[in-house]
Amino acid sequence: MTLILFNKPYDVLSQFTDRGSEATRATLSTFIDVPGVYPAGRLDRDSEGLLLLTDDGRLQARIADPKFKLPKTYLVQVEGEPDEAALNALRTGVRLKDGMTRPAETERIDPPALWPRDPPIRYRASVPDRWLRLTIREGRNRQVRRMTAAVGHPTLRLVRWSIGDWTVGDLEPGAWRTA
Repeated sequence: MTLILFNKPYDVLSQFTDRGSEATRATLSTFIDVPGVYPAGRLDRDSEGLLLLTDDGRLQARIADPKFKLPKTYLVQVEGEPDEAALNALRTGVRLKDGMTRPAETERIDPPALWPRDPPIRYRASVPDRWLRLTIREGRNRQVRRMTAAVGHPTLRLVRWSIGDWTVGDLEPGAWRTA
């Protein structure tokens, strides 16, 4: 069995081929040349961080399927300064168009020591921002972004830090290692 931990850079698709665009976009094949491995779950093109790839279909399903409630932790830079009411809403579940989310663990954190993003987040002197650590146990489409927007704090930068016990650790963007 092969398990790869990959630090997916911003603007890279979580698939090996780009079927939907005339312009060539970066894909996993730009970084990983290991036959027979596939992503266990997805990470949006505009999100960064840990993506797991494996050649084990059962492990892939266990990682990706929400019924296993594997915790996924994100470092999230949001617009504005979330108050306790906003954080409590995230902690108890947020109503989205596709229903209530499960409760998320969330806390304010100091800005993490991360790699620079290219392109950088647009800085606005008149609009504060804040970093949160958010852990969810489901995986709806763009869920973290939709949750923070629902409580009035749109996501500016989203980095998946860990999935279960696996973490991006000191992997640089575009780098990978086997577990």
